[in-house]
Amino acid sequence: MKYYPLFVLILFLSNSCKNNSSVSEESNVKKSDSSVNYFKLDLGKPTLKSKFENDTWSIWGGSMVKGNDGLYHMFYSRWKKELGWAWVTDSEIAHAVSNTPFGPFTFRDVALSNRGSNYWDGLCTHNPNIHKFDGKYYLYYMGNTGDGKTTTFPGKLVLNPSHRNNQRIGVAVSDSPNGPWKRFDTPLINTGTHENALDALMVSNPSVTKRPEGGYLMVYKAVGKQKPGIWGGPVVHCIATSENPTGPFKKYDQPVFQTKDYDFPAEDPFIWYQKGKYRAIVKDMHGAFTNVGRSLVLFESEDGFDWKLSDTPLVSELKIDWANGYTQTVDHLERPQLYIENGRPIALLCAADIKDSQNVIHSFNVQIPILE
Repeated sequence: MKYYPLFVLILFLSNSCKNNSSVSEESNVKKSDSSVNYFKLDLGKPTLKSKFENDTWSIWGGSMVKGNDGLYHMFYSRWKKELGWAWVTDSEIAHAVSNTPFGPFTFRDVALSNRGSNYWDGLCTHNPNIHKFDGKYYLYYMGNTGDGKTTTFPGKLVLNPSHRNNQRIGVAVSDSPNGPWKRFDTPLINTGTHENALDALMVSNPSVTKRPEGGYLMVYKAVGKQKPGIWGGPVVHCIATSENPTGPFKKYDQPVFQTKDYDFPAEDPFIWYQKGKYRAIVKDMHGAFTNVGRSLVLFESEDGFDWKLSDTPLVSELKIDWANGYTQTVDHLERPQLYIENGRPIALLCAADIKDSQNVIHSFNVQIPILE
């Protein structure tokens, strides 16, 4: 009998420890679940070597892939600066390389050049989206043809409607980021076949990602014909899927990144899959999705079709915080493209511009580090 109190004490302490252990494990599970659901992109501060610009060329929209040569290959839009903001008539997709994803980048060659007005993409290639799928390189882009007239000049933007409305989506394929690139005689995504289609007038700005269950998902910009006038409207974003990176792609009559207050709320989505969800960085055209005005914002989706604004949506306002301590306000911060390595975003590539006192646009690309 004299050992009974000691036995009770040991039994009590043993059960107490088990209960505490159980609570601790449950708490850890809840924290783990919370961390899976929480997703945010935090931007670092780029150095000036991450600023890619040129005195004689307007630079826009970079997209990056790593080659088997160990180099980082950036594909970007460019056109002669002396023409003004002539992207819709005179853009070509060029190719630059660097030893790091943060530059400095050096021009190497023109990947997709002018090939004649008789081709659907013969006079303009623009807004690249580069990927490596199963050992091959796929360069998605917008192309167009038209009357070949450059209607703009420095300080004054006049959009050419024949080129703007002839925008279509294509893909070029290569075994190497150095080319040669195989281009196709027909678009990968053409306009809709009936007058009420969401994309009846024009299509552009493709972004593609591989689906975890197999196949490929594309989000693209589309303009319909419901609105009168040469420019049409509304401007929406559509979904398409394919079993192969070169198509055929099946379209879905379901616009995404919508809001009831604006006909053109978003542009330039970049999509990818991470942590069990599809993600998208989107340009907020009017402050439709946050209270900070024009910006880059984050969306997410379980299936790639039904998109919602993320809980922590703001990626960046119209500014760049440089590593030297200078914060630069820009007129536009667009064409977000992530460079992803081993499943983790490493760099955010953006196109930016400012205007001088003569209203002349000066543009550049920047590679912004993503913080872990």
